Amino acid sequence: MKLWRERSLGLLLCLVIAIPCWLLGKALPVVGGPVFAILAGMIITLFYRNKDRTQAGITYTSKKILQYAVILLGFGLNLSEIAKVGAQSLPIILSTITTSLVVSFLLHKAMKVPSNISTLVGVGSSICGGSAIAATAPVIGADDEEIAQSISVIFLFNVAAALIFPTLGGVLGLSNEGFGLFAGTAVNDTSSVTAAAAAWDGMHPGANTLDTATIVKLTRTLAIIPITLVLALWRTAQAKRAGGEQASSFSLKKVFPFFILFFVLASVITTVATLGGVPSAAFSPFKELSKFFIVMAMAAIGLNTDLVKLVRTGGKPIFMGFCCWVAIALVSLGMQHVLGIW
Repeated sequence: MKLWRERSLGLLLCLVIAIPCWLLGKALPVVGGPVFAILAGMIITLFYRNKDRTQAGITYTSKKILQYAVILLGFGLNLSEIAKVGAQSLPIILSTITTSLVVSFLLHKAMKVPSNISTLVGVGSSICGGSAIAATAPVIGADDEEIAQSISVIFLFNVAAALIFPTLGGVLGLSNEGFGLFAGTAVNDTSSVTAAAAAWDGMHPGANTLDTATIVKLTRTLAIIPITLVLALWRTAQAKRAGGEQASSFSLKKVFPFFILFFVLASVITTVATLGGVPSAAFSPFKELSKFFIVMAMAAIGLNTDLVKLVRTGGKPIFMGFCCWVAIALVSLGMQHVLGIW
């Protein structure tokens, strides 16, 4: 009980920031609530320096609430539907994920970008933006400033993709199916995927790319599972190679993403219930709560982030994000051409 009293003020602060940011995200989905929240948190913390009474709740929100958001995200995944519609996109998804991770790794080595930021930008670009960063950050031990840096980079190219890709797809002569696959595999965050697909549908009456793009995007989301497990094993191996006191105090259990098991369980529950006749709309409240928890967590991360330092050190991560973004778009289009879809 005492612990919750210590956390209550910080939780309340994050909640108060999150509500208007959530509403702004609804009004401007191309930006999204998480970005508004992280910016609001960073601006507030410029003036709100003494966080002694709220820090426990802020830390809890940025760590635990973020994990609860990932778990609830599983209720938005109907595995049977993904198996039917998402299977065609699987070669493209695997290619784009591999491309982003390789590009981020090479630039990490060449430009000396910090390891955690490189991992978060690579994973966020290739899988599902903020959700992938939320799932990966606790596994690799990323701090709030690293998360904020990565989210900022992903946001920048989310907006660019949502604005540019519908026109680009028209210039390239993509079919409705082709653009659905392109948006679903080459745009980072779910809100920007839906924004780009909705813009395409508005430009092409009768098209229904929104459903295709969304399902392809949800198929990408499943990559969170193997990525986080591999990163947990890798981090454990790194600690053992380091030897000494670090290795003796470190174990796989400490970094194993147990919350991912609940994410999988939520997906299975949704799938079984839907097959049993439960309408998918029944799980909508869980999906909405997941999105709101991410907004709350981003507010907390913003409160723990030095905005001046973030701007000063942002050049290399932005360039890395740009390279990942361009490479993913090119590979997505190239794979469609190879597979005869485009």
